[in-house]
Amino acid sequence: MERISKTGKDFENTLNEILEENKLDKENVIYLTGEVKKGLFKGETTEVIVYKKEDIYSFAKDYLKEVINNLGLEVTFEIKKQEDRVMLKMYSNNNNILIGHNGNTLRALETLLKQKIQLEIGTYFSISLDVENYKDKKVARIERLAKQTAKEVLKTKMDVHLENMNAYERRIVHNILTNFKGISTKSEGEEPNRHVVISITKE
Repeated sequence: MERISKTGKDFENTLNEILEENKLDKENVIYLTGEVKKGLFKGETTEVIVYKKEDIYSFAKDYLKEVINNLGLEVTFEIKKQEDRVMLKMYSNNNNILIGHNGNTLRALETLLKQKIQLEIGTYFSISLDVENYKDKKVARIERLAKQTAKEVLKTKMDVHLENMNAYERRIVHNILTNFKGISTKSEGEEPNRHVVISITKE
């Protein structure tokens, strides 16, 4: 992965110089500041480090391919941009193994990838993994469950505690019911046993 760096007295100016010299756009790179150095006669300078996002995606695919091939699976990739995040979709000859029980293997691969990228570039990089459309289908399923449960709560006037969910899944429930009239949601419990409670809005 190419590491582009330059030193200067001002972070913004140095970053802009790197972008201009390498014909790069700010939205297509990751940038961070290196250590501030003190020269004997030049005073303080700051190092700006830049990585191209496309290089990071290539690194991610190469790393995942090696890991997945070691499991005895063949895999191909597709990069999808979804709102403010990038989704790296994987297609293999055995998707069930890549997904794992309740998506556990997929989550483990995503965590492993993020840690590997952070070790490589020295900063957090947001990237999500999916196997074909597993996550999209799961989102749709959780949204349907949330709406159906909200309707039941309105009928029965009784709170409903949903099954334990991770933070991402709970956020789906909260978001889909934000504007659901007469319904409020809150999260309860301690990880990993945290869940959403759907209730009637208190007047």
